[in-house]
Parts: sequence; C-alpha cells; structure tokens
Amino acid sequence: MNKNRFEELLGFNPKSSSNELYALCDFQTLKNKNISFERFLELCEKFDAKIIQYRDKLSNYQTKKENLFYLRSKTNIPIIINDEIDLVQYCDGLHLGQEDFDKINSNKQLVVKLIRKKIGNKLLGLSTHNEKEILEANNLDLDMIGLGAYRTTTTKDVSVMLGNKISYLAKISKHPVCAIGGVKITELIANISFNVVGSRLYD
Repeated sequence: MNKNRFEELLGFNPKSSSNELYALCDFQTLKNKNISFERFLELCEKFDAKIIQYRDKLSNYQTKKENLFYLRSKTNIPIIINDEIDLVQYCDGLHLGQEDFDKINSNKQLVVKLIRKKIGNKLLGLSTHNEKEILEANNLDLDMIGLGAYRTTTTKDVSVMLGNKISYLAKISKHPVCAIGGVKITELIANISFNVVGSRLYD
C-alpha cells in the first residue's frame, strides 16, 4: 500500500489507529428509511466518520453522478464508490467485491494493474471473507480490505459470520481492515482500522 494515499486524504495512517468510522451510504437504505443525504451527512459529522462509501443499485448513471457531486460538495470526507469503476472519476476511490474481480480476470494481480491504470492513485479496497482471500490481498496494490461478515446484517444475506475470529484474520492483513456486517459505531474490535456502519447509523 502507498501510505501517502491515506495520509493525503485522511491525514492519518489507519494502521496506527483503531476503529474509526467508515460510513456506508446505501441509497436503497436511505430511501427505505426516508433519510435525506443532508441527514446522512449530519450523522457522519456527529460520529466523526473518516470515509464514506456510496452504494447505489437503484439509480441511473446520471443520478449517481449527481449524488456523488452532492456528497463531495457538502463534506471534505473522502467518498468511495462501490463497484462502479466508471464513476470513480467523480470520487476519491473504489471498493470492489471478489466477484467483481472474477468478472474481469481470475488473475488478481493483473486485475489490480488494470484498475490502477483507470483510477491512478485513488483509494482501492477489496472485500475479503477468509484467510485465503486476505493472503491473496496482501500481495495486491490495495489501500484497505473489507472483512466480514462480523455479524448478521439487515442489508445483505450472510452465509458465514466471522464473529470473534475477525480479529485473528485482521491481524494477518498487511492492509488496514474495515470490519463489515452488523458492526456498531463505537465498537472496539482488535486489529480493525475501520468499523463499516450502514443502517446502524440510524438506530
């Protein structure tokens, strides 16, 4: 990982910090709960979020672009787009799942090189779920990994829960680890840099 990417955007090295808030802005959840972007950003400020990930499976390209512009105009928190590499030019980074990599090529090293050509020095994260995927990620030019699911979650079907095993798995990662799935805002989990919190922001 190029440490300057995080230090430039966040002003600190997340590997030396613990359990900062990574806020998940899931458009469908906002809509279901009738929560505005304004309210979402108020909560991000209240809980001192360090990163926002925007995930939107409902809107068209233009609306997603406009939403990214809005989020970026209203906060100085880095905005990461989920899955959609074509929108990364309008934000500060990209988060992908294992299945997104597999769609491009089975060679993850090659996939990261291709992605880096597209996104340059912006933040890049990859979801992981087990030791094998973490060890693979250690050899990739990533800035962080998502790891989970920690607990059950209301926004995704979870087949495997890591529970307390998440701390051991996080320890073997060379990258800052973002705990995903049922994580509480102020929860302290060993070896975790970020708590990824979505619907629990509104509890």
